[in-house]
Amino acid sequence: MKAIRTVSVFSFLTLFYSASLSAAQDAGPSASTTTSSARPAPTAPFQPDVVGDYNWYGCKTEASAGRALKLFGFADDSMTLESCRDFCDSKGTIFFGTEYGRECFCGNKFEKGSVDAPDSDCSMLCAGDQWNFCGNGNRLSVYIKDGAADPAEPSASTTTSNAQPAPTAPFQPDVVSDYNWYGCKTEASAGRALKLFGFADDSMTLESCRDFCDSKGTIFFGAEYGRECFCGDKFESGSVDAPDSDCSMRCAGDEWNFCGNGNRLSVYIKDGAADPAPSDPPDPPQPPAEFPEGWTDQGCWQDGPNGRIMPTYQAPDNSDLTQESCAQLCFDRGYKISGTEYFRQCFCSNAIYNGGTPEPDESKCTTPCEGDPEQMCGGAGYLKIFSDGPPKTFLPPVPQEGGLNGTWTYQGCFEDNLNNQRTLPWQLYFPETNSAELCLGKCAEFGYPVAGMEYGEECYCGDPIDVSNAGSTKRPESECNIVCSGNGSAICGGGSRLSLYQWTGETPLYHFDYPEGDDAGEYSNLVGGVVTPLMTMESITGKVTFLEKFGTGLANSTGAYELDLSQVGDFDAAWREMHVKTDIFCSAGVILPDKAGRQLTVGGWSGDSTYGVRLYWPDGLPGVPGVNDWEEDNARLRLQQGRWYPSAMVMSNGSILVIGGEIGANDRAVPTLEILPPTGTQPLYMEWLERTDPNNLYPFVCVLPGRGIFVQYWNEARILDEVTFATIKTLPNAPGSVTDNLAGRTYPLEGTAVLLPQHAPYNEPLGVLICGGATPGGIALDNCVSIQPDAPNAEWTLERMPSKRVMTCMSPLPDGTYLILNGAKQGVAGFGLADNPNYNAVLYDPTKPVNQRMSVMANTTVARLYHSEAITLLDGRVLVTGSDPQDGKHPQEVRVEVFTPPYLLRGGRRPSFTIQDRDWSYGHTASFQLGAAPVGALRISLLGAVSSTHGNSMGTRTLFPAFACQGTSCTVTAPPNEYIAPPGWYQMFVLEDGVPAVGTYVRIGGDPAELGNWPQGFNLPGI
Repeated sequence: MKAIRTVSVFSFLTLFYSASLSAAQDAGPSASTTTSSARPAPTAPFQPDVVGDYNWYGCKTEASAGRALKLFGFADDSMTLESCRDFCDSKGTIFFGTEYGRECFCGNKFEKGSVDAPDSDCSMLCAGDQWNFCGNGNRLSVYIKDGAADPAEPSASTTTSNAQPAPTAPFQPDVVSDYNWYGCKTEASAGRALKLFGFADDSMTLESCRDFCDSKGTIFFGAEYGRECFCGDKFESGSVDAPDSDCSMRCAGDEWNFCGNGNRLSVYIKDGAADPAPSDPPDPPQPPAEFPEGWTDQGCWQDGPNGRIMPTYQAPDNSDLTQESCAQLCFDRGYKISGTEYFRQCFCSNAIYNGGTPEPDESKCTTPCEGDPEQMCGGAGYLKIFSDGPPKTFLPPVPQEGGLNGTWTYQGCFEDNLNNQRTLPWQLYFPETNSAELCLGKCAEFGYPVAGMEYGEECYCGDPIDVSNAGSTKRPESECNIVCSGNGSAICGGGSRLSLYQWTGETPLYHFDYPEGDDAGEYSNLVGGVVTPLMTMESITGKVTFLEKFGTGLANSTGAYELDLSQVGDFDAAWREMHVKTDIFCSAGVILPDKAGRQLTVGGWSGDSTYGVRLYWPDGLPGVPGVNDWEEDNARLRLQQGRWYPSAMVMSNGSILVIGGEIGANDRAVPTLEILPPTGTQPLYMEWLERTDPNNLYPFVCVLPGRGIFVQYWNEARILDEVTFATIKTLPNAPGSVTDNLAGRTYPLEGTAVLLPQHAPYNEPLGVLICGGATPGGIALDNCVSIQPDAPNAEWTLERMPSKRVMTCMSPLPDGTYLILNGAKQGVAGFGLADNPNYNAVLYDPTKPVNQRMSVMANTTVARLYHSEAITLLDGRVLVTGSDPQDGKHPQEVRVEVFTPPYLLRGGRRPSFTIQDRDWSYGHTASFQLGAAPVGALRISLLGAVSSTHGNSMGTRTLFPAFACQGTSCTVTAPPNEYIAPPGWYQMFVLEDGVPAVGTYVRIGGDPAELGNWPQGFNLPGI
């Protein structure tokens, strides 16, 4: 830990309040409260050494996958060190930490990945005290309770009278809590040495392994291969001592400790527990007088030479063994076969394995039973077998090659653990059930065409490139010699050896295209930026709104700007300064269906911001600056409940649904729905929003053609009644990661969602596509999932992506394809919680067969991480903005890029059109004129107006309406109802041979909720 600075409480108070105490000092200092020199009043902000009865501990980073101090927290726009201290002290925690000027967190320990940072990093002023620092982005100013034991220090029971120096090299500690070092052990000869329980974790430590095994009540825990943990009360046969120096792999979550190695376990034993190795077995019960009913003598059988023929269970050696006692023991354990061998050994199974056959020569089974010398208990390498009916027999186990439906082909026995690296990255455990069918089926389900099995019970998934990159080569088949835990007739690898299979089915599990040149699209810089936006919206005037959070932008930022795309060649003319009153950080946004196309944001960061309802009426024209600004009156118009990270949606009746969120930053859930304009009813409670917090923030929501409301949150989904909001259909959970069913798609496990195209006459169920996300442990997902919620027996379809991606963005394009971009390859959403930017764009084409829809497009050089956005512009390009990771590595990004899709680069003729009728009722036929007679195939598309933030494109929708043309005169038919196209503004495009014209906005469905007359006291466009 960091050294704690110790100064008197008085020294701090004198420094902090010196100005207010000056009058008292002038009257004469008391001997008990002064020093020989008066302390000056502060002239610059500082970090005090003491706050109440808490002492300065140091500046710390957040944890690798969440909060460093996670027990309690709150946010306040008047935050001070004292208010945070009081809050955490009331909760009884030993640490309090302030972050980002206005956040407070409490805990008794630091979560994994939180590390010391320079004190100078904690340099953001407290929101309620200009003279003190309250952390920074991804930095906490931390204090520890006076006299409290620092959990980072070793306890008194494990230290000597001399202070222990900080480690300078990794080591194997003698004690881990109440477990003592036992030694370095090998795995067993036919599976795990400690086989009762286990788990794997990329942040493994000896402490986390100890906690897991202690919770299971086992006397041993063992860490292996840096990231694996196993528990048990004894060592399985074949596990032997190894030199301590063999256990030399660093723990994945603690570089200072060793966690075993390949085929080596760092083993600890519970303090005070009896070591089962040297102890005598317990006295067995008195042998029963008879065999279990129906059991008969099956004769003498050779045990080997292909391995144990009864490998399922071996009882402890018994000096009172008889044939009856062995049979009764097996019967009591649920087995149907017993075998006695060599005086005192008893084996149980439900079948005879490894090609075991009866031995005609009964003289091979002539060693007397130690419990009854008149009976023969097998011999050296021979079993005397009794069973309930004739025993089933299986040939010696071999790698399974048949019964795989012609989809997988066995490749051989391959190396694993070369240079302490796994050959295949995804690891699963099936302790009692592993088989080729199970393992290969699981890998195929998540799109992995290479599968391997190891140690009998382990399953691995990956790609052919993983085998090549690892340098794994084929080994003799004899080195894969461990029976599958779920199939006694098959081999599932060996020690650091994989029984390797590759998908050879007629249809590949995935196919990615790799276009080049213009076919890959192009990133380019558009204009110099003025702000790091966390929300962008294109207005119906064609200009773009940029909204920024408070606190991390430039000092003179107003938090809101408008970009005139027609003026990008003139920086000063391109940008118009606008203003918001409260912090829109983590708010929701929509484009209203009123005739002005006003923009609405709701919710926000903390305090009054979370209740915020803000409106902007776009005005001006391209090249002509507008004069309108954001309107907000918190006293007159506010949400009923404050919300941080809600979602918003225009309903089929034109009202605004606001859903979910938390009361403030990382605080309690707001598990309700409310409607704007207010209906006079209280927000409606939703159990599923409370149960799944905090992994359900910014839920994906849309109107369905079946008249319900679809909601996807965390890994769940459901359909709500549009009037009562009761659940009318619970959908299956969305698949996530091959190794973690709890992987999610909504913030903070942030993916992105769009609606798949709807084509006239709109008789197919609407599809929802969700791409990317993460596991709760911060492993980014490499797949998309889709579903048709209205379909009977709706199920999710999973498709592999070319790379992992979290904090994903996705933009619908005019031609019906979708651009996937931005994000990171590891971590979760939040400040400093993700890394390894994904610079690559991917094009998703739903007209292609499933698993063949993705093309790997151009790369950018700009990291687009937390708080990045992407929206489709009227000119058919995608505007790419933002990135505010606060991680000390990647910048707050003000650069503004565009991605130009291939359809604008291939040199194809670009159509044009004009339309006067831009306000359509449902089923309305509108006329428009082409700029020239078409020479190629025409299509019309309509894209819903979008507000983009945190991967959530609120308002997204893609439709291809019916149309007809004669020469250059055309008509287009509006969608038939509000469930196909909810009321609102849509980008209209005309495409010729896939090349879109510059679009225009049209309104469909009018303003049925009369939002144009709401709210009173604001500038209103009317209806």
